[in-house]
Amino acid sequence: MSDTQLVIHTWVAIGPAGAIGTIHQTDEGYSFRLLGSDTRSAAYPSLQIAERALFAALPPGTDWPEFREH
Repeated sequence: MSDTQLVIHTWVAIGPAGAIGTIHQTDEGYSFRLLGSDTRSAAYPSLQIAERALFAALPPGTDWPEFREH
C-alpha cells in the first residue's frame, strides 16, 4: 500500500494495556500496522480477515483485542 492512498476508515485495536495497532481501509482493501512498527501489512479483502491477520501477528497467548472505529 502506498503512503499516498486515501484512508477511508480506521479502526484501533485495543488490548488490556491500551492500543496495539490499527487497521486502515483504502480503495485497495484493509491493511494493519502494529504499534511501533513502520511496516503496513498486505491488503486484505475484508475487515474480518484483517482483524484475524493482526491477531495472528501478536505474541502467542495474547487475548483477542477490541476493534473500535476511529
